[in-house]
Amino acid sequence: MSGADTALWPFVVYFVAVLLLVATMLGLSWVLGERRANKATNMPFESGVLSVGSPQIHLSVEFYLVAIFFVIFDLETVFIFAWAVAFFELGWEGFVAVGIFIAILGVALVYELSTGALDWGIKSRAGKPDSHPHPEEAH
Repeated sequence: MSGADTALWPFVVYFVAVLLLVATMLGLSWVLGERRANKATNMPFESGVLSVGSPQIHLSVEFYLVAIFFVIFDLETVFIFAWAVAFFELGWEGFVAVGIFIAILGVALVYELSTGALDWGIKSRAGKPDSHPHPEEAH
């Protein structure tokens, strides 16, 4: 056996062991599991409380915008942290690369601010009058 085959052998054994473990667990659950279905089996149940009402909650678009912005700007911190860990190894090339990366994110943030995507609350469509007058204007 060559050195490459010897180094690969533990991974093959591990892979086969994982496959056998998964097959064993699935087989045992199929053999030992109950097949009795009743009305309560298909009822939603969470934390000991039966659900009431419709599971389809209407959320505003702002919720999704916040979630997407969080994912985008949270991933930015992962990349910047990785750069900071390897700061000395990357040198000036790494510094310029992360500077360009931060500049692109800054442009994206300015774009989001300019389109009004970060303005939360009651919104009116562009060019149409506000359908909800402000309390101080109502008098």
